[in-house]
Amino acid sequence: MIGNKLKVARSASGLSLRALSDAIGGIVSAQAIGKYERNEDMPSSHVLIALAKTLNVSEEYLLSEDEIALEGVDFRKKVGASSKEEAVLEARAIHMLERYLAVEDMLQLRSVEWEQPRSSPHPVADIRDAEDAARSVRDDWGLGNDPIPQLAELLEERGVKVLSLDLDDVDGLAAKVRRKDRSAARVIVVKRSTWSERKRFNLAHELGHMVIAPGEGVDVEKAAHRFAGAFLMPADVLRAEIGAHRSSISIGELVALKKRFGVSIQAIAYRCKDLGIISQAAFVRLFKIFAERGWRTAPFEEPETMAPALEEPKRFERLCYRALTEGVIGESRAAELLGISVRELDARLDQVAA
Repeated sequence: MIGNKLKVARSASGLSLRALSDAIGGIVSAQAIGKYERNEDMPSSHVLIALAKTLNVSEEYLLSEDEIALEGVDFRKKVGASSKEEAVLEARAIHMLERYLAVEDMLQLRSVEWEQPRSSPHPVADIRDAEDAARSVRDDWGLGNDPIPQLAELLEERGVKVLSLDLDDVDGLAAKVRRKDRSAARVIVVKRSTWSERKRFNLAHELGHMVIAPGEGVDVEKAAHRFAGAFLMPADVLRAEIGAHRSSISIGELVALKKRFGVSIQAIAYRCKDLGIISQAAFVRLFKIFAERGWRTAPFEEPETMAPALEEPKRFERLCYRALTEGVIGESRAAELLGISVRELDARLDQVAA
């Protein structure tokens, strides 16, 4: 039955039942499509082909019984984000994950199990325990104390699926991925247009949610924020850079630290406050300057902003190219997986080859 696959593909496309009916030339009604989605009826081959073409998927995809679901979905959103936008984002994430997992299956790669740090989940009875959790994860993954150059790549190497999508009022999501007869995977969705320093902090924040176990009375979001700061800016390294106690820090110094750690100036200021390097009063003075310069409001364009493309996940695209090169799939299937035309695929391959 095609119900769930059809509903996910339609939702991912942002189409209502009526809009999809119109898009396929009205060959069946919105009510009929609703019956397909509820598995009360099956479309004819003619209708199936039209639905697949309009939704930019194959007929085989709609007929496939291999389904996934997201559990424990945690949205990072602005005030006012609608439930409809959340539902569309969840559907788009599932739709892309299905393609991601499909190409990994074709290449016979380990795909669903993520490399959970040996010492996690870390109990967090006090928000400062998140510091120890971050240090333990770095130790478990053999990262040392050096800044992490490509966080999205690191997470994908450890089995976390990182997806980058065009979003509006939702900045992303994190969730567990369930698939029949498989262990749970993990997925993080980030907003494609966001500055990379903000993406990196969001990714580290979501990793925090995966590896800490906050106790009763602990603010979960604050604990994940503390984890993110400690994971991206280890305390010993930061203190070695700027000292254990400072009466103030210049904007120029903060910009230099931003280049070193790949995080926003504001995140560095928070980290310095959390570690007691600067006082609350110094922290407030800095944030007054940030606000005056417009860095606290969208588009959050601080000095030395990191272009969005610098922290883009690329593993799925590479796997598609690999499957094509090894003859596992053809050009049309590779284009479908990537959600592009065959012509655009050829152009990309020419660019890669060059």
